[in-house]
Amino acid sequence: MNNTKIYTSTELTYDEGRLNESRLLKADSRQQFSCKLALCLALLFASLSGFAQEHYNVLKYGAKNDSSKLATDAIRKAIDAAFKAGGGTVYFPAGKYLTGPIHLKSNITIYIEAGAELHFSDNFDHYLPMVKSRYEGVDVTSFSPLFYAYKAENITIKGRGLIDGHGKKWWDFVEGYKEGQPRSKWQYMFDDLNKDILLPDEPKQMKRGFLRPPFIQPMFCKNVLIEGISIRNSPFWTVNPEFCENVTVTGVTINNPHSPNTDGINPESCRYVHISNCHISVGDDCITIKSGKDKPGRAMAAPAENYTITNCTMLSGHGGVVIGSEMSGDVRKITISNCVFDGTDRGIRIKSARGRGGVVEEIRVDNIIMKNIQEQAIVLDLQYAKTQPEPVSERTPAFRNIHLSNITASGVKQACYINGLEEMPVENITFNDINMDAESGFHIKNAANIEFHNVHVNTKAGPVLKTENVTTLVANGLKSLKPLPGVPVAELTNTKDVFFYNSFPAPGTDTFLKVNGEQSKGITLKNNNFKNVKTPVVQDPAVKEKIIAE
Repeated sequence: MNNTKIYTSTELTYDEGRLNESRLLKADSRQQFSCKLALCLALLFASLSGFAQEHYNVLKYGAKNDSSKLATDAIRKAIDAAFKAGGGTVYFPAGKYLTGPIHLKSNITIYIEAGAELHFSDNFDHYLPMVKSRYEGVDVTSFSPLFYAYKAENITIKGRGLIDGHGKKWWDFVEGYKEGQPRSKWQYMFDDLNKDILLPDEPKQMKRGFLRPPFIQPMFCKNVLIEGISIRNSPFWTVNPEFCENVTVTGVTINNPHSPNTDGINPESCRYVHISNCHISVGDDCITIKSGKDKPGRAMAAPAENYTITNCTMLSGHGGVVIGSEMSGDVRKITISNCVFDGTDRGIRIKSARGRGGVVEEIRVDNIIMKNIQEQAIVLDLQYAKTQPEPVSERTPAFRNIHLSNITASGVKQACYINGLEEMPVENITFNDINMDAESGFHIKNAANIEFHNVHVNTKAGPVLKTENVTTLVANGLKSLKPLPGVPVAELTNTKDVFFYNSFPAPGTDTFLKVNGEQSKGITLKNNNFKNVKTPVVQDPAVKEKIIAE
């Protein structure tokens, strides 16, 4: 049987049309591909050409890479040329450069090549004229920071090179200055430029009139990137953005150990800050979040908010990640995760005092390893400076809504210290999945709404948890794996509205809970397994309510 298809004229015309259409589409596709290829090649050549044009080699502007000549003017000329062209990269090839302050402008990238070293002069006169700055939360006019930008956008400092602040001369001048000795010309200059500044509650340091410059301080800038570089010997705080928006600090190494007040990364009163993959060892706090000090901070009312800190390692430092004590403009929406603290004085530290005002809130800390912590692994202290109680006002600071989880610590002096104010307790703090070996445990004073979930602390002395003047405490699965003879797992003093549950103390536990103080009440223990405990509860005669262990 013949299966040959017999086409009608209409079908034949239709199929020929489809065939012609297909041919036209293929031809059009080939033409589009050719056009796209030509466009891509043109863009590539333009990009390569632009790459060459956009790099402004400082050597071509008169800089010397053997430290034989101060390069400040040459660098300024390169920046001006790039800025005039609409932006570009100021390039430092390998070698050593001696320079004074570098002032960035919008759309400028400072690229420090691997093998390049920028050594900043320690001649104080090179950092004149003084510029608008901020010093420990107070707005001043002072020495130019080593890297400085004011109201600029799209600025970058990057590369695999080194920048050295040669801070020792600055440190020695400040540390050696004594009250009553003759004032320097720089101090008189500072006085003249800062006659009307708003001073903090304790203006003693400002009156000295000699303020070291920060290393990197962009002010009122947008889109700031600091990437890959190594920094050492900062005169003062190292990376210190002020009032900036969208700041990224990544892959940076900072080494300032054994030096005064050389904090690592201090983003102050900024929004949208991203700190990651950094390695920090300094003479003060490693990473610090601030928002102004006392009246000056409250007047500016510029909070530090929306920060992420992750994948960083901290060695020498007073604190790993610290908030305050200058937090008068508020600090909120902060996440800290996946960090290692090894050898810092403290781990997570939040500090303030009466007079600061401001609120620290909405803080999350997660996945932290700590080792060899000289003081506390965790600190929340509203009495950083000792003062007397006063009525609640704009001067009263507050800590609330702070949550810490998945923390492992060993070689710690004290697991945690929380110290609120009588008139403003620390409030709504939670601890989840904490494992620590410490000399002493958690000590909590003047606080409310505190929760523990799966917290295990092995102490060398004292209870795992000690409280004073605490309201509403929840403890789920609190325990010590190495109980101490004659020492309770938890000791409460003047603490009320308490719920202990899911406790299963380790063998050898003498006492699980000891309760003191006539204000202690509302204490409930349920769903616990006390088979390994000699005495589940001991209560002081001053405690009026009978406590039943279940």
